[in-house]
Amino acid sequence: MTQNANTQRLSDLGVSIWLDDLSRDRLTSGSLAALIAEKNVVGVTTNPAIFQAAIMGSASYAPQIKQLVAAGTTDVDAVITALTTDDVREACDLFQPIYDATQGFDGRVSIEVDPRLAHDTENTVKEAAELAQLVGRENVLIKIPATLAGLPAITAVIGAGISVNVTLIFSIERYRAVMDAYLAGLELAAANGHDLSKIHSVASFFVSRVDTEIDKRLEALGTEEAAALKGQAGVANAQLAYQAYGEVFGANGDSRFAALDGANPQRALWASTGVKDPAYSPVLYVDNLVGPQVVNTMPEKTLDAAAAESTVTEETLTPNFAAAAAVIAAVEAQGISLTEVTELLETEGVAKFADAWGELLDVVTTTIADAA
Repeated sequence: MTQNANTQRLSDLGVSIWLDDLSRDRLTSGSLAALIAEKNVVGVTTNPAIFQAAIMGSASYAPQIKQLVAAGTTDVDAVITALTTDDVREACDLFQPIYDATQGFDGRVSIEVDPRLAHDTENTVKEAAELAQLVGRENVLIKIPATLAGLPAITAVIGAGISVNVTLIFSIERYRAVMDAYLAGLELAAANGHDLSKIHSVASFFVSRVDTEIDKRLEALGTEEAAALKGQAGVANAQLAYQAYGEVFGANGDSRFAALDGANPQRALWASTGVKDPAYSPVLYVDNLVGPQVVNTMPEKTLDAAAAESTVTEETLTPNFAAAAAVIAAVEAQGISLTEVTELLETEGVAKFADAWGELLDVVTTTIADAA
């Protein structure tokens, strides 16, 4: 099949398009395979909310739940783990050719540790290792949130030779801490005798949620100057994150990384790239975040918009560092603290995933009881 011209151009400019969605129906229907063949999709990310929607919104999981109960598995956490790891394993197999062709940079499928462990370092490390073993595929990425408790977990899991997708990053300061945790993990992995060329990581930097919160605060100010800044902070914040990425992993980057023979850079991944304000272009967080070695994980609606409307023809990250810094300075000049915003967004992000997981637990618990 022929790839879409617009998504192909994004790919040619250095953007790896990953789909921010996974479900059993998407796997069995051939929908995911079609996106790989037609819209340059080279990976998948999942999160607790995605699995909640998949399992609660489809009857496809009921037969497996009944089989598990009949075999004596009635613990709700064990059932959910079986459902989700089966989907991720099948998706990993689908992406294996891409994984092989890209030496492990793409062809990746992410699965997240229990969101209730976001502030529990020890059990995050334990569950990450268990998930990696259960999926049993080299191209899986274990998602760990970039909370303060998550940082040492990232180092430990990377140090064990497991590839990691660090999620829920909102601030440049926390992103720098994430990169430092990755480097520490690589150093530990090298000391443990692991092949660094086999270890990969992405850092999921959230975009649209920054605009949602800052736009609300700009509107509350009620001035023309504040209104003129709406819809700019999310992109600017991400562009400055890419600048930080270059300072560590670029040609003149951190000496710690340069000393790690065979190590891979921790690529920046743009998450939350679906626009929340219908007044904005549906490709706002696509066309303005284009550059070498980045990942953009898109909900299908955003992917469809990119295929239909993306017009970018050149990199839009590096040329805009100065303009991005000016935007952030202008927002803070309005009395809006980016630090306060990003701390709030992290707290809300952890809570949203935990709430989604709680709802899923309730539904599966009922399904188990009905099947018993």
